[in-house]
Amino acid sequence: MSTHKPLTGKVALVAGATRGAGRAMAVELGRAGAVVYATGRTTRERVSEVGRSTETIEETAEQVTAAGGIGIAVRTDHLVPEEVADLVERIDREQGRLDILVNDIWGGDHLLTFGKKLWELDLDEGLRMLRLGVETHLVTSHAALPLLIRRPGGLAIEVTDGTAESNKGYRESFFYDLAKYAPIRMAQGLAAELKEYGGVGVCVTPGFLRSEQMLDHFGVTEENWRDAVKQDPHFAIAESPLLIGRCVAALASDPEVARWNGQALSSGQLAREYGVTDADGSQPDAWRYIAEVAIGGKDANAADYR
Repeated sequence: MSTHKPLTGKVALVAGATRGAGRAMAVELGRAGAVVYATGRTTRERVSEVGRSTETIEETAEQVTAAGGIGIAVRTDHLVPEEVADLVERIDREQGRLDILVNDIWGGDHLLTFGKKLWELDLDEGLRMLRLGVETHLVTSHAALPLLIRRPGGLAIEVTDGTAESNKGYRESFFYDLAKYAPIRMAQGLAAELKEYGGVGVCVTPGFLRSEQMLDHFGVTEENWRDAVKQDPHFAIAESPLLIGRCVAALASDPEVARWNGQALSSGQLAREYGVTDADGSQPDAWRYIAEVAIGGKDANAADYR
């Protein structure tokens, strides 16, 4: 087994690392040797409005350390500029650098409503979704980027749901549509502004993610997740959070990462590019499957896209 750790000496901030893709990205960055600050609002003593006490930032940090990195949990509400400023000051004080910023903050699924027009939606809930999915990213970047650009080679990663192509279509819920397109535009803006400092900005998306919350929704576990295909045949293309975690670690370790500057990248695309796989050895390309089969009606099955 290789012991090569390409991110040794690097420092990462994964904002929104409590569970799902954020946790996996934090752990895999740690596995590659990074010091990882894992932030979120749910701790062993305090639960966020998402209402899940089963995943905590302390647990994420422990998994980072167990994987071979150094995990540091810091409870942070990324809607509070003072808390984010304190977080960045702590990273500067303790590490003196920041090499990788991952903006994965979300927490808006409990506010998501389909089948209603904009004027029929609860305005407070819609605006809260935008705050959670957009404002948090802006607050975090505003505070963290001055530390990131202190050295050339800084990488800022925006995380969303959907590719640039899939997000050209309406996501069937007005506020969600805005919240998930915004990170793609933010990555383009970051790419333009970081370039002169030798930095890179990109956007990444997982495919049909088997997050803890999604598994609970279908009443399955990671061990028997295929049982959920009976409820939703398209769940056959689902991927574990490990895939996007491995993809982001490979992206952060790429000495030629600047070639991706400003682009929106999917886990399926990155898996092929970097030769990484999900836990079962497959390379699911969920967004191509969704476009061609689930929406396009192509006579094919998920196995053809793994």
